[in-house]
Amino acid sequence: MELERLELEGFRNYVRQAADFDPRCNVICGENAQGKTNLLEAIVYLSRGRSPRARTDREMLGFEAESARLLALVRSRGRSFRVQADLFRGRRRRLLVNQVPLKTGAALGDVYHTVLFQPEDLYLIREGAAARRRFMDTALCQLRPRYAAALAGYERAREQKTRILRDFGERPDLLAALPEFNEQMIRLGAALIHYRHRFCLRLGEYAAVHHRECSGGREHLEIRYQTVSSVQDPGGEPGRLAEELRTHMAAHREAELASRLCLSGPHKDDLLVTIDGREAKTYSSQGQTRTAALALKLAEREIYKNAAGEYPVLLLDDVLSELDPRRQEFVLNRIAGGQVFITCCEEDRLPSLLGGKVFHVERGTIRQ
Repeated sequence: MELERLELEGFRNYVRQAADFDPRCNVICGENAQGKTNLLEAIVYLSRGRSPRARTDREMLGFEAESARLLALVRSRGRSFRVQADLFRGRRRRLLVNQVPLKTGAALGDVYHTVLFQPEDLYLIREGAAARRRFMDTALCQLRPRYAAALAGYERAREQKTRILRDFGERPDLLAALPEFNEQMIRLGAALIHYRHRFCLRLGEYAAVHHRECSGGREHLEIRYQTVSSVQDPGGEPGRLAEELRTHMAAHREAELASRLCLSGPHKDDLLVTIDGREAKTYSSQGQTRTAALALKLAEREIYKNAAGEYPVLLLDDVLSELDPRRQEFVLNRIAGGQVFITCCEEDRLPSLLGGKVFHVERGTIRQ
């Protein structure tokens, strides 16, 4: 997969800019707050239909812009694609691929994939469960459009259930709708567990290899998917998973009514990461948890490669500066074979090592 050209208009601090990229390595240099991360954000948005940092599309418009246009020319699976996103301040966005409108942003995953690695990802192991769920969801929404649809439906049902639990004291009649949203969460939750389990099997396989190599063969990494306690086998048939979720939800009904919180479901899932049999979040050193996080992100890239037959576009947003020389070398030795974008404050030896172009960004202006 290759991003050949990117055009931005009215996006963040880019009034109107365009750049043609190298199929190997693209180093984006510049001081802080000049637009390097904004550039990567645009690339990610055109692959997912979601920003990795903005909550709404309006946040990505320039200060005085009423609209923004993002356009990418992409080469993927032997075909050329024109991917376009039009964002507006007062109405819904418009997404197009080869001039054909898309109904959802998840459909962009059928065009090309991106793996974004940011400094905060180095703390993925030490963060709470929400960060690791977000990691799984971000990857799976690109890989499996059906997963994206199931996740969106599940979150809508959970939001409705949460409102009922919050407000039924003043409006007891709301409880009549609770079984309907419970059933939606059960059906869609079973689909989420099914996909997450399969993803975690592959993730653990690839991450263990990367972690072992980075640690010089001294450490063994394991990843286990943790879901609702009543689920005996997350790899089971969806019908069986739904029954187990229904049992768990029924057992928690009184607790949910008392707490007015949605307590049962895969929205509480997690990844248990262990190093040599000990939980990494609690017992591992900072260096070990960083190595584990590197292994997870590189494993994510391998899963995309295995699913699509070609590497996704890899985006390293000021990550290398956060790593010691040994881990820098480890990452650089494993990113060949696909297109890479690397942001940094100063031009360095990366293009000579990997081959490619250097771009300088200053006040929303890109020059090679």
